[in-house]
Amino acid sequence: MAFGLYRERLWLVLLLICALFATNSQALAAPKLKSDIKDARQALQAGEEFERTRRWIDAIEHYEASSKKWPDDRDLSYGLRRSKIHFGVERRYSDSSFRTNLLKLSQADSLHLFDEVINKIKSHFVDPLNSGTFVAHGTESLYIALANEKFLDHHIPNRRTASRDNIAQFRKMLFDRYWNKRLEGNYAAHQTVSEVAGLAESQLGLNSTAVVLEYVFGGCHALDDYSNCLTPDRLGDLYDNIDGEFVGLGIEMKAENGRGLNLVNVLAESPAAEAGLLAGDYIVSIDGHDCRNMSTDEAAGRLKGTPNSQVRLDIAGLTAADRRTVNVTRRAVHVKSIPVAKIVDESRGVGYIQMTGFQKGSPAELDEALQKLNRQGMRVLIWDLRGNPGGLLTAAVEVLDRFIDNGVLVSTKGRTSDQNFSYSAHRQQKWNVPLVLLTDENSASASEIVAGAVRDHQRGVIVGRKTYGKWSVQSIFPIQRGTGLRLTTAKFYSPAGKTLGKIGVKPDVEVELPDHVVLHRGPMANSLEDDPDIRKALDVAREQLDGRRIGSNR
Repeated sequence: MAFGLYRERLWLVLLLICALFATNSQALAAPKLKSDIKDARQALQAGEEFERTRRWIDAIEHYEASSKKWPDDRDLSYGLRRSKIHFGVERRYSDSSFRTNLLKLSQADSLHLFDEVINKIKSHFVDPLNSGTFVAHGTESLYIALANEKFLDHHIPNRRTASRDNIAQFRKMLFDRYWNKRLEGNYAAHQTVSEVAGLAESQLGLNSTAVVLEYVFGGCHALDDYSNCLTPDRLGDLYDNIDGEFVGLGIEMKAENGRGLNLVNVLAESPAAEAGLLAGDYIVSIDGHDCRNMSTDEAAGRLKGTPNSQVRLDIAGLTAADRRTVNVTRRAVHVKSIPVAKIVDESRGVGYIQMTGFQKGSPAELDEALQKLNRQGMRVLIWDLRGNPGGLLTAAVEVLDRFIDNGVLVSTKGRTSDQNFSYSAHRQQKWNVPLVLLTDENSASASEIVAGAVRDHQRGVIVGRKTYGKWSVQSIFPIQRGTGLRLTTAKFYSPAGKTLGKIGVKPDVEVELPDHVVLHRGPMANSLEDDPDIRKALDVAREQLDGRRIGSNR
């Protein structure tokens, strides 16, 4: 029962969960445009082709890269927005907890959920939000859902010409009557959503609860990129990430249309590793079901199961002849936030720690890694936070407290007084080894707390590329029916009082990553010779040793 109580109280914990758009791929290369795209018109045509074939992740990555190159093109910007909404709809309808739990609600209960969500947002979200804005984004989500094949297949499977005409007329009515309807207060929002749900049911035979849920989930698009409504399964996944433990196979994967599920990473000591699965393999069938054209979420649903149950996987390796079938037993998997801790230059005592997240157990993992490296003669430390999307604020503070003698480590400021905190160094024993911090464009959130403190306290040298620029704090609010809200409730500030949202921390020593180099999270997939960041960090570490007399490590 203590664990259940912990979950109910977890909303009090300040979180910094990075919302880099979830693809389940952990490759660290930023999306790039194809070389044959020369102008915004060609970019739009390519994006629309991804949309036509429902390749939403490809569409999102393409539109993101295109919007960076042509930031004033409104068609590209809306293509990105539209693709994200389609992706969100398809994720929900691939989520069994959404289908079996939330879609079963009565209209009255779904409206009660809507009321609870909008009340929580108005009382806790970092910026004030108008009810009309929230409802307008819900209307947009419903409008797009009515053009989404997965949504329509679930609710209106037999779409004859008359039905298609009715859907088109209903969408036009939504646009004309409700798109940006002025609303004052939560009561007007409730009444409007109830009215639309009734019209959809009477005119299209559409489940009124499904309509209300588009307003619940779609309305959250009015918030920032890091705030959203979570289905029961998504909320559970988030708790698992915080705990660093889940029941499963121990793989990170990305669906590739026509090829299957690309195993981006296979966790050490996991069921998948023990069954012989390797990064680079493709899962092409799950328990006899061809998954070469499944989305990542659809496949993940089939891969989930109870502890000690088995799943049969057909695997395609790197060559056409490398085909095999394996049975993998699901069990609890512990996700280490420090998968690598090793000496990378024995003659100079250069230690290396790769940290891939900030979880509850990260401070203890760091202590163990530092003690191990100290016994092996560490005199300088390369601390690799590339691709680290963040995690618990408290974990970031605790790991910083191992290295910084005194002063503020980070502070937070929110809309309400209970979000205003200042965290200072207080631990008596410190590690005074010189630090080289590795960052890149996917180092976010809690990683940026570390980078900001290292920079402001002049505690080390930052090498690599500018960080992501997510300087906001999220809190989790459990709500009814096992769902949850992840809301931005504050911004965080470096010891010097800077907040660098959408700016990021610039490195002291910048490394330009060649196009042909792709780096991956997890145990080092790149040798030192193939990793330009680590090569430069080694140069900086050796310079630090040459320029500083090193005494005791503690």
